Amino acid sequence: MTSAVSDAQLVVVRAPEADVTVACGGASVLAQDESPPDGATLDRSLGEGPLLGKRYADDDLGLELLCTRPGEGALTVDGKTLAVKGAKPLPSSD
Repeated sequence: MTSAVSDAQLVVVRAPEADVTVACGGASVLAQDESPPDGATLDRSLGEGPLLGKRYADDDLGLELLCTRPGEGALTVDGKTLAVKGAKPLPSSD
């Protein structure tokens, strides 16, 4: 998936069962072969863009994305900002 308004590229690691709208910078993301719609603009007020190699997830929806190219504009799903997925805690070595 690519952003319609920035250089960001994403890979779906885990897809939700229900249909959702994923956006970057306020514009819906596109499949690799789609062209950006005319008039799509970047909404910087949503926050910082995705970082290379970071995973973004919404566990309630069952969605997880991996950023393969950073860009501007926050990632959102159905209008809600996606957070960076935290690392899994390692077992203690007691």
